[in-house]
Amino acid sequence: MLDHVMRPLIDQPLDRIGGALARAGLSANGVTLIGFAMGVGAMAALALQIYWAALVLIGLNRLMDGLDGAVARQSGGGSDYGGFLDIVLDFIVYAGVIFAFAVGRPEHALVAAFLVFSYMGTAASFLAYAIIAAKREMTTDARGRKSFYFLGGLAEGTETALVMAAICIVPDWFPWIAIGYGVVCWLTTLGRILAARAAFR
Repeated sequence: MLDHVMRPLIDQPLDRIGGALARAGLSANGVTLIGFAMGVGAMAALALQIYWAALVLIGLNRLMDGLDGAVARQSGGGSDYGGFLDIVLDFIVYAGVIFAFAVGRPEHALVAAFLVFSYMGTAASFLAYAIIAAKREMTTDARGRKSFYFLGGLAEGTETALVMAAICIVPDWFPWIAIGYGVVCWLTTLGRILAARAAFR
């Protein structure tokens, strides 16, 4: 929901930093892997209940997620493998953060499982729509230039990043955050199913 609002605000500074990284010889896939390492570090910090460190590492992970595309653009365009690696590692971090929180706070394991279950709906609907859109040669740049079709919804990358930050800032609110965002994820999944029904019939 917020990704298309954020893109005009962040694209220009990301492209400047991405240009500097590309000139320094860092590849887009290298940035993606550095970001993933930050995400894994955030998971470890959450499992140990070191929430301030998890917040910093999640912020760095999200920064790297924006910069890998910027480096790719400044290097002459990204590869299909780069797009694949980016989205796979993103989804691992999204679910891994919730799993790691539950490791540290096992009393919240049930609501954590509900949120990860909800992520399956958004991930599957997102990727399945992209597959059919590619088959039909559909394109969009509403959320920036991407390796494949990015379908929007109530729950997108910006919202997920805010949720990850929120559970670090107010970990005791985790049950309410997880239940609330899980519902938003299911509404997003329903919206994408209806969009696919309209587009692909």
